[in-house]
Amino acid sequence: MQALNDYLEVNKERFLEELLELLKIPSISADSAYQNQVAETAEFIKTKLIAAGAENVEVCPTKGHPIVYGEKLVDKNLPTILVYGHYDVQPPDPLDLWDSPPFEPIIKKTERHPNGAIFARGACDDKGQLYMHLKAFEGMMETNTLPCNVKFMIEGEEEIGSVNLGAFCKANKEKLACDVILISDTSIIDNDTPSITTGLRGLTYLEVEVTGPNRDLHSGTYGGGVANPINILSKMIASLQDENNHITIPGFYDDVEVVSIEERKAMNQAPFNLENYKNELNIDAVQGENTYTTLERTSIRPTLDVNGIWGGYIGEGAKTVLPSKAFAKISMRLVPHQNSDKIFELFKKHFESIAPSSVKVVVTPHHGGEPVVVPTNSIEYQAAHKALETTFGKAPIPQRAGGSIPIVALFEEVLGVKSILMGFGLNSDAIHSPNEHYGLFNFYKGIKTIPYYYKYYTELKK
Repeated sequence: MQALNDYLEVNKERFLEELLELLKIPSISADSAYQNQVAETAEFIKTKLIAAGAENVEVCPTKGHPIVYGEKLVDKNLPTILVYGHYDVQPPDPLDLWDSPPFEPIIKKTERHPNGAIFARGACDDKGQLYMHLKAFEGMMETNTLPCNVKFMIEGEEEIGSVNLGAFCKANKEKLACDVILISDTSIIDNDTPSITTGLRGLTYLEVEVTGPNRDLHSGTYGGGVANPINILSKMIASLQDENNHITIPGFYDDVEVVSIEERKAMNQAPFNLENYKNELNIDAVQGENTYTTLERTSIRPTLDVNGIWGGYIGEGAKTVLPSKAFAKISMRLVPHQNSDKIFELFKKHFESIAPSSVKVVVTPHHGGEPVVVPTNSIEYQAAHKALETTFGKAPIPQRAGGSIPIVALFEEVLGVKSILMGFGLNSDAIHSPNEHYGLFNFYKGIKTIPYYYKYYTELKK
């Protein structure tokens, strides 16, 4: 591995410059105004895959944004690793909370990243982590150290629920055939404490619309006599959780996995300082479901959160209006055994039932995904454990994550293989938020670690 490590060290500045160029492209999949930039990003990835040594590289059209595919098949008798990542990013709003423009990447030192971090939308989620794989692959190709077959499937719709990925996988099962799927779209505990994600929460994401009168009304002339949809919506949302932060939707907890006392105890042995957590977020207290710790609330318990709410007049100055409509976007994170479609139906039925007759309610699904638990006794996991232990100098900690990657369950269902979630970001890297960033330490550590995964996985499969 010495020749490979030497190559990676010599070319590290070029790797960074290429990533900065990638981060300049606003590949916002949720906004149709950026369709051309999303397509441009797919072409960028295609070009870099070809330059790295991949073959049969193509930009595959879908009903939405394209998927980039490439491969290097060295021997049919060797195992095949499928690398999954996504090149699309979240919208950068609110722009006024960014310290620097979201698509003009800059490098700054921070307390968590004393060696510097790249500040840009997509730096950590997922362009920076995706690009680690391209550069690790390039290094293995250039030093003739690729020990197995590799395929790449890089999509442009993860941030909008991977709406066309399932159809692509079903239509290309033979092309995508592999032994394991390697994903870097998660985090480690901190730069001194490596970890491997062994669980992800599922997701049900929806939008609600509450309609009162057939037009906006004068709040003086009609106020007090006609239902205000914003008031009604606020009360309805508030009723979805009780005083113990327990979700009140009937049947919501029926299928929730009961995690053993032993596993909960082990989970809380992970390094975590509550005071540092609060200070980092500038909050005076944490909040959540009673009788559970913060680590448990953000990993093994389901949630319900309002992601956006609007209606009426929100421009400058005053407008005394009683609005016709009010809207909210709501997400629910799910835990093992909960089903995203079932939870949507439970929510819809309950939300419609609590609406007063003075308004009309419409509940519309957006996207969702199922929760996942990764076994720790598999060859796939053992290879990741050895790889991280090699580059960090200490054994990684298995840890369930609070986020969702809906396609992980889909991969297992359609392709019949497990995924390994070997991410290198930090929870403090502000993904989906203003000032998203990714540490240079983490970027380079990922590039160095990934080839060890290939090495150990190939050895363990023999």
